[in-house]
Amino acid sequence: QLQLVESGGGLVQPGGSLELSCATSGLALDNYAIAWFRQAPGKEREGVACISSSGDSTFYADSVKGRFTISRDNAKGTMSLQMNNVRPEDTALYYCAADRIDYGLGAGYDFWGQGTQVTVSS
Repeated sequence: QLQLVESGGGLVQPGGSLELSCATSGLALDNYAIAWFRQAPGKEREGVACISSSGDSTFYADSVKGRFTISRDNAKGTMSLQMNNVRPEDTALYYCAADRIDYGLGAGYDFWGQGTQVTVSS
């Protein structure tokens, strides 16, 4: 069973930066595609960024393209989401997810973390 724990959320001003981390345990991460999702109050969960098991392929939602960067360290079993030039509309609960099947930004992932809150406000 793969377990995921997010960290790094908090309050950040518009235009600022924040890095989210996701630590995994239980299974070897290099067999899993991973992704970051977010859910704002009253809205559906949406995929933000994803990366293939090897790290060779990444994909971003249009809303974050050019501002967010997803990365992974299979040796350490960790993944990250670097968020730059954040906007108030980036405010949401952010989740990391993983699965042996690469669902891209679809929500079919089997393993999910509990989420970390990001609030963008001045």
